[in-house]
Amino acid sequence: MYQSSSHRPRHQGGGSTRFHSARPAQRGSFSHQRSTSFRSGPVRGQARGNNRFAGKYIDPSKFIKKAVITEEVENFVPEHKFVDFAVSEKLKLNITRKGYQLPTPIQDKAIPHILRGEDVVGIANTGTGKTAAFLIPLIEKVSKLKQEKVLIMVPTRELALQIDEELKAFVRGFGIFSVCCVGGANIRAQLAQLRHHNNFIIGTPGRLKDLVERRAINLTEFKTVVLDEADRMLDMGFINDMKFMLGQMPSPRHTLFFSATLSPEIERLIHSFLRQPARISVKTQETAANVEQDVVRVSGANKFVKLLELLRQADFNRVLVFARTKHGSEKLSRDLKKEGISTESIHGNKSQSQRQRALAAFKQGLTQVLVATDVAARGLDISDISHVINYDIPATYEDYIHRIGRTGRGNKRGKALTFVE
Repeated sequence: MYQSSSHRPRHQGGGSTRFHSARPAQRGSFSHQRSTSFRSGPVRGQARGNNRFAGKYIDPSKFIKKAVITEEVENFVPEHKFVDFAVSEKLKLNITRKGYQLPTPIQDKAIPHILRGEDVVGIANTGTGKTAAFLIPLIEKVSKLKQEKVLIMVPTRELALQIDEELKAFVRGFGIFSVCCVGGANIRAQLAQLRHHNNFIIGTPGRLKDLVERRAINLTEFKTVVLDEADRMLDMGFINDMKFMLGQMPSPRHTLFFSATLSPEIERLIHSFLRQPARISVKTQETAANVEQDVVRVSGANKFVKLLELLRQADFNRVLVFARTKHGSEKLSRDLKKEGISTESIHGNKSQSQRQRALAAFKQGLTQVLVATDVAARGLDISDISHVINYDIPATYEDYIHRIGRTGRGNKRGKALTFVE
């Protein structure tokens, strides 16, 4: 159990059985340790009035995973270099400008299939480079046929904006245009942008459906679709919106499907909407190998005090704190500010501009702490997060995996602490 410094000395034809796998860039080993200080009672969510937060039992020992330094580390050796892919020299130059050298496992395996126009199912954890895995071959496709249109559906505003930002860097000098269509942002501005030709439309299912119903988007023009983080879109209740959108698109089409898990419902979607897809898995373990995980034992009375104690330590320099509810995250942010901790918050009650300002301040190091809800934080890609703190217990273990994946990205190390009462 963690102690603070003051106390410590994932159309038709069905799914194909082809399944590629690849190891992660690096994988260490862990000893799974079980805390001796827990009673046998369940750890549950406690918010009222929302079934999502009724809580499932999560064995507290699953929040503990200690890094063990070993000499033997398996290194993924890609079959390709970016210069080997059948893409234009201009695109290769933009890839180099972004600092990309060797493909990650999902990029190495997926890009050749997508370049050949095959449907793909990619099972990959967050932070594995899957955005570039589909953007690079799709940019090559669009650059050869400028009338080609691509629809990218994602669960959250932040992920949509992140993909759009990465796309803009890759298409520098191409004359390829995109529009980001998400809820919480001015729909009039999006309607104005949609009057122009856009090769890529990136957005969340609810706002995209709204724009289709307003006839601002004609899905019969889109022969390529990406569903990113499909499992999360299902979790968030977007299944009917997703089916509506896919049902409006031409058949056959080019469909790329990415998910961290393969549930029966995900498999049914794949069977209904993909044609003999190449299946690629780079998900080899539930939680990141380079995230050290532990618990912090708290009581109701000292929970906030314990958080303050941690945040005042020197190594807690860029901290993402997860709260269960919108109200709770805002209150926690206010309380931390009162104690002199530079803090911002992101949640569903904040406007898009407010969330973007909060994220920008956190990314630039202007604030030490970002308090977030699970939905608001989905898809966040912020470098150098030193710690993730689960101030409130996640509703499910899948939410826990997502949360802690915000730290220890790439080859960097991170720490995740979960408060348990």
